[in-house]
Amino acid sequence: MIIAGYLEVDADQRDAFVAAHHDLVRRARQAPGCLDLAITADPLDPARVNNFERWESREHLNAWREVAAAPDAGIAIKNDYVMEYSVADVRPVFG
Repeated sequence: MIIAGYLEVDADQRDAFVAAHHDLVRRARQAPGCLDLAITADPLDPARVNNFERWESREHLNAWREVAAAPDAGIAIKNDYVMEYSVADVRPVFG
C-alpha cells in the first residue's frame, strides 16, 4: 500500500512544518510494516510538502495510525493532494 502526494502550506512556514514531523517520520520508519516514509520540502515550490509512505499492508498502516500521534504544528494546510494507492505488482525500475 502506498500513500503519496503533497500538501500546500504558507511558504514561510513550510520548513517548520517539515521539521515538526521529523520525530513522526523517525518513529514511523521503525514501526512494524513500514517499508518507507518521508515528509519533505519540495525543491522547487516553497509552499509544497511532499508525502510518501509505503506499508506492507492496510493492517500495518491502521496499527500505525492508532499510535502515530501526529504533531500539531499550528500550521494550516491550505490544500491536500495526498492519495492512497493499492499496489498489484512491484518490480525494480533500474536493472
